[in-house]
Amino acid sequence: MEVIGIEGLYFSYGNQNLVLNGVDLSVASGEKIGLIGPNGSGKTTLFLCIMGLLKPSSGKISLFGKEMQGERDFRWARRRIGLLFQDPDDQLFCPTVLEDVAFGPLNLGKTPKEAEEIARKTLSFLGLEDLEDRLTYRLSGGEKKLVSMATVLSMEPELLLLDEPTNGLDEETYERIVEILNALNLTCVFISHDVDFLLNTTHKIYMMKRGRILTDGEMVAHHHVHVHRLGSIHHTHWKLLCEGDGGDE
Repeated sequence: MEVIGIEGLYFSYGNQNLVLNGVDLSVASGEKIGLIGPNGSGKTTLFLCIMGLLKPSSGKISLFGKEMQGERDFRWARRRIGLLFQDPDDQLFCPTVLEDVAFGPLNLGKTPKEAEEIARKTLSFLGLEDLEDRLTYRLSGGEKKLVSMATVLSMEPELLLLDEPTNGLDEETYERIVEILNALNLTCVFISHDVDFLLNTTHKIYMMKRGRILTDGEMVAHHHVHVHRLGSIHHTHWKLLCEGDGGDE
């Protein structure tokens, strides 16, 4: 089954240049897709259109085999989608970790007891049970990212949209997130500048540039050997992908 079907999607903010310039994308059930590209290429905007949080000027979006005709359809689809924002502070707003993770199930109609059980089960799956009583604003950056993922997974989504899930993480948290994502049997689309991360977690990687997803075949990520100081520390090389491009997404 096609989980995401996008045809000829166009979007611009006000009178600015097109941010999405005829995007086509198809994601089948169970696929894990990576999107890479320079800032301003439209990656985050595409996610917001898929969620129905932005309205494209033209084009077609189908989710779970159903064409999205309006807000009512998107509300139906959003119950089946987990969106992880770049900044975990945009995702966490309840006083404690347990309350934040239980918030999604409560909104889906679970009783307080059911929501709490789901939250605890999700935290346990992620190895975060020791954090349930912690105040969210006192978490470290890595802990916030992991708890943000717990808030998404507690809603038991069928589709995950993750925007820069490893940005700014220490090596230990980075490796935990890779392990978690590889253990999930879900349809996923990841935005990342980190080719190594996408290579280790996705089936296909596509380049997005100037509002389009390149259609001349998927991007082929590959390993190469190079030597420099501090090379043992996790890092990425992506600037050549972005050369000549800029702007905010």
